Formats: sequence, structure tokens, C-alpha cells
Amino acid sequence: MWDVMQKGGPLMYLIILCSVVALAVVIERLYHLHRAKIDIDKFMEAIANTLKRNRIMEAIDLCEKTPGPIAHIIKAGILKHDRSRQEIKEAIDDAGIYEVPRLEKNLGALATIAHISPLLGLLGTVTGMVRAFQVIQEKATALQPVSPGELAGGIWEALITTAAGLIVAIPTFVAYNYLVSRVKGSVLEMERAATDLINILGQRNEI
Repeated sequence: MWDVMQKGGPLMYLIILCSVVALAVVIERLYHLHRAKIDIDKFMEAIANTLKRNRIMEAIDLCEKTPGPIAHIIKAGILKHDRSRQEIKEAIDDAGIYEVPRLEKNLGALATIAHISPLLGLLGTVTGMVRAFQVIQEKATALQPVSPGELAGGIWEALITTAAGLIVAIPTFVAYNYLVSRVKGSVLEMERAATDLINILGQRNEI
């Protein structure tokens, strides 16, 4: 592996660094999204039952003990339980403004790595071919024949960096799209939970 890296030239180190960062981001995001995942139906049922019994503090305590963005926005809405529907909705929207970026954290970096990795590989291809043609020029100037072995270094660099860039970019792009779909799913769950809470509090305030 070290020999391959050496033959790939200096750009191989950048590509490997990209792969390490991408892997770290994917693992961190999967862990975060896994922790944020809850049984929304069971959670909202517990919240509804608590609010119907007018146990506001118990509902808030339940939100504080439940991890994830859904519990946070529900808590923000419950804190405004005695206000109008519009004020409750605004409190939930304000909480969502902070929660959504937390779900999307580092996804931009993952997208960047997916885009620049093949470009780094392409740049390595160009520098490798430049090296190969430099050897040809030097030999031609000295009126010496060019052997395949003398061109091998430049060709190695050209091929390895291209392959390495694609090897990093393809799974990174797949992971990025998967994480984006997970985030979108979480946002939809947040919106559904928010709507349910507004209806629950609205009916409660009308009684």
C-alpha cells in the first residue's frame, strides 16, 4: 500500500486525507441520526395523553428525557401551550430553525469531498502525464532511446490517482445521498409531529 501511495505522487496523500475525512463524517452522521431516531407515534401518543390530563410539566419532562430534534421542537410548542395556534406554530418553527442545521451538519463537507476527489485524481493524471512527457523530451534532447521503464513513474501516477479519486468519490457520493434522504425523512417527521401537537393544543385550548 505504501509503495502504491509513493508511486501515485503527492496528490495521493490529499485523496487519502479526503477518504479519512469522509469516513469520519459518515460515521459521525450515522451515529447522530441513529440517536435522533425515535418511535414518533409512541412519543406523540404519550404527549397527547399527558396534555389531555393537563400535566404540562410532565409533558415537558418527557420531552427533555427523549433525545432528538422532534422532542426539542415539541417542547418548544408545549411551553407556549396557553397561547394561540399561531404563536405555538411560530415557537415550533423557531426551534426547527436550530434543529435542521444540526441534522445537516457536515453534509456540505461530504458533498465537497465527493466532488473534488475525482478532480484531484484528474489533476494527478495530468501531472503524471507531464512527468512522462518530460522524460520523453529529456531523452529526445539527448538523442537517447526511451525505455518503458523510464516512463513507468509518470504512467503509474496518472493511473493510480485517477483510480483512487474515483474509489473515494463514488462511495462518498452514495453515502451523501443516503444521509440527505435520512435528513429529509427526519424533517418530515418533525413537521408531522409539529402539526399533531398544534392540533392537540388547539383542541385543548378550545375546551
